[in-house]
Amino acid sequence: MTRSLTKTQIKKEIITSGKDPVYFIDNYGKIAHPIKGMIPFSMYSFQKDIVGDYQDNRFNIILKARQLGISTVTAVYVAWFVLFHQNKNVVVMATKLQTAANLVRKIKFALRSIPEWMRISELVVDNKNSFELSNGSQVKAISTSGDAGRSEALSLLVIDEAAIIEGLEDLWAGLYPTLSTGGDCIIISTPKGVGNLFHKLYIEADQGLNDFNPVKLPWDLHPERDHEWYTKETKNMSKREIAQELECSFNMSGDTLIHGKDLMRIQEEELEEPEYKAGFDRNLWIWKQPEEGNKYFMVADVARGDGKDNSTFYVFNSDTMEICCEYQGKQPLDSFAKMIYDTSKNYGMCLTVVENNSVGITVLTKLKDYGHTKMYYSRKSTHDYVEQSYAEHATATVPGFSTTVKTRPMIIAKLEEFIRNKVLKIKSKRLFNELKTFIWNNGKAQAMRSYNDDLVMACAIGCWVRDTALTVNEQDMQYKKVMINAIMTSNKSLDTRISGMNQKKKDNYIYNDNKKQRVVSLDKLPFFMK
Repeated sequence: MTRSLTKTQIKKEIITSGKDPVYFIDNYGKIAHPIKGMIPFSMYSFQKDIVGDYQDNRFNIILKARQLGISTVTAVYVAWFVLFHQNKNVVVMATKLQTAANLVRKIKFALRSIPEWMRISELVVDNKNSFELSNGSQVKAISTSGDAGRSEALSLLVIDEAAIIEGLEDLWAGLYPTLSTGGDCIIISTPKGVGNLFHKLYIEADQGLNDFNPVKLPWDLHPERDHEWYTKETKNMSKREIAQELECSFNMSGDTLIHGKDLMRIQEEELEEPEYKAGFDRNLWIWKQPEEGNKYFMVADVARGDGKDNSTFYVFNSDTMEICCEYQGKQPLDSFAKMIYDTSKNYGMCLTVVENNSVGITVLTKLKDYGHTKMYYSRKSTHDYVEQSYAEHATATVPGFSTTVKTRPMIIAKLEEFIRNKVLKIKSKRLFNELKTFIWNNGKAQAMRSYNDDLVMACAIGCWVRDTALTVNEQDMQYKKVMINAIMTSNKSLDTRISGMNQKKKDNYIYNDNKKQRVVSLDKLPFFMK
């Protein structure tokens, strides 16, 4: 509105703008365009909906694609919020202090660009990372340090690019109580895998398990974007970048060991409910009962039973790598050893591989006491599989499987290879959930903070054992059979008798007495043998 207004009209405009942030932004909001300079902020319909959500809900969590102008919309909304409300304390947090400060500068720009008669509050304190208005409201950018915002009583907390902020879980634990007096919260981010706080809060909000209002904004909400734009924009982007920047996909966007497309395939095509849930704790999940003629092997990862880690085991079909059963739970070591023994016996006393960490040795000892005859042994240093009958009398062998700095990358790589090549079918929801939070962190594959990887590691050991120890052992057996079959004697002999001797046939051929079979024509024999 550039025309001159009467006092009555000005009063009406101020009142209307104060009641309706969409009206205020549409009529008085301005943004800095990189080429055109300061221009009016004409919001798209989805941006107006976002402002309405901000006004109607205390807690909002926005899962968005890139370049939808959501940060700018939020900045102008905050400008409206502090301009028309007294003594409001707004804190802005982002991946870096500089990024948060940039959002604060957008808020100040929006305040300075409104008509002078609309400025019912003026800036009285103006710093690089904060400012204060004459009505007592203030906006401040804060860092992502451990004590950030803990002493504040917040009216509005804005967290930008939440999925990328490291240690947000700890920050949130300190910041959430500051909103207890009735403050609002806006969390905005593109996705970055699963398991982080942003993913957790959004999924819970989507399921109605927390107070956040979830909003999803994929790339095609923008009215100026079509398939041609998408094709051009994604031409030089990886699938992971496309998922993160445009498609709002949690599974496809993270730095997980298992590629997002494989995780989606597992979720859509492979997951199955177990046929039975057995055991005293109902945590033994069974998909396939033992069948005569099939060979099986078992892998167990042992935990103490008193911490956050679980003891786990798998039974695999040796030929198909089909997962037959899975256990995850907390048990005393002797009880867990007995469960391993009973399960192994149920599957034909199958080969049992136990990780020989500190508590694993106890389980291995118990299995030996129970009379288990198919325990996995390996050579020291080489990790080569050795059969129990030989290993028990050898000095350079150890019971169980050793997960070391050397073997860990190999077994994890084998798990990824088996899943990528569809050799291993993931049936278990428990295992799938662990795979979603098993990520690359500084070049090392491991579970995200506060998540477990017990099932992942047991399954990875199973893949490595099947593809190395059992395959090599099977090949050795085949080689031995071929060697044995090659060691044979011939009962064929050449008849060197001359005509007239007993049992000499009267025809023109020499016969083998044992086989009664023609050997060679007399005409073809050397002259001295005729």
